[in-house]
Amino acid sequence: MKEKLVIHQGWVHDAIRPKPYVADILVEEGKIAEIAPVLKSRGIKRAKTIDASGLQIYPGFVEAHCHLGMDGYGVGFEGADYNEVTDSLTPQLSAVDGINPQDESLRLAMEGGVTCVAAGPGSSNVLGGTFTAYKTAGKRIDNMIVEEKVAMKCAFGENPKACYKDKDNYSRMSTASKLRVMLKRTQDYLARKEAAEGDILKCPAYDPKLEALIPVIQGLLPLKAHVHQANDIYTAIRIAKEFHLRLALDHCTDGSLIAEDLAREGYPVAVGPTLGHATKFELKNKSFATPGDLARAGCQVSIITDSPVIPQQYLALCAGLAVKSGMDEFDALQAITINAARHIGIEGRVGSLEVGKDGDIVISAGNPLVSDTKIQYVIIDGKVAFENVG
Repeated sequence: MKEKLVIHQGWVHDAIRPKPYVADILVEEGKIAEIAPVLKSRGIKRAKTIDASGLQIYPGFVEAHCHLGMDGYGVGFEGADYNEVTDSLTPQLSAVDGINPQDESLRLAMEGGVTCVAAGPGSSNVLGGTFTAYKTAGKRIDNMIVEEKVAMKCAFGENPKACYKDKDNYSRMSTASKLRVMLKRTQDYLARKEAAEGDILKCPAYDPKLEALIPVIQGLLPLKAHVHQANDIYTAIRIAKEFHLRLALDHCTDGSLIAEDLAREGYPVAVGPTLGHATKFELKNKSFATPGDLARAGCQVSIITDSPVIPQQYLALCAGLAVKSGMDEFDALQAITINAARHIGIEGRVGSLEVGKDGDIVISAGNPLVSDTKIQYVIIDGKVAFENVG
């Protein structure tokens, strides 16, 4: 018998249409099978049913940039796995090998309504490795993955400078140069491989770093650029155009200063982490007004926690604070649902309530962007992962 779940007569906020509507939702075998004013499908009488009358129904929240499961809850920096500080260029690293699903932070995130995240290496490295997208319920990462490789992390600005200033990366010019060198080497490496036509004697010697960058050069994998200052944002764009790369801009602290220009460029932007003090120079312009400024200019905007910088479970709160600072509420909802999914290239599966997508659903007694709203159910792949109805 197929596993079925019916969510009955709640207010549906699908993240596609601005206005909510009352409907039933049928989830079958982990996928949304039907959304209708009243379900008439056969066999729904045998389905598990949640009476959502008077409650609000949302897509599971999506985080476009974090280090969830790699930082270690209560472990501290020495036990963290999200920065490799022995080498400024580590594109061969994969987040999948560093995520610990048993970490307490995943449970807390899930109970906060965050059902899917893109997690990966931090920003110490010029090239850090690949991010992965995964669900926040499960015990084994292999069974939680939505997409194993969603982006290649690179970083500009203060972080790679500070981490490697005594080694091999003292200035912004050096960071940009190192990235260009690796991209050019990858182009040459790929050309030699293709020219060899499978002849092992003619192929260049295996290089794991360049192998990892081939999908970036081919346009299959975007660069996920850590950029706060406007000049770093422009450097990332300059290099992406130079090598004809896909690009996603993460953090964008100075986004309000160049919002119209970023809208014309058309790259997706993710803003945050905004809650807390400006702990370094390049964060001096951070503001919860930035996501709204960028959205009004016409950018595709996501809001991020960069957890553990902000605990992952407060993603919706960050969207609410953006609303308080002038962002349209529907834009803020999209910033933690469908836009976040688009930012990491998995919008075909998560980020909105539509037929055919994964059954990742949040049911709350009120607006989850408001801090005192109670989340009653979190559903992942059609199964109730969290229930708080007492």
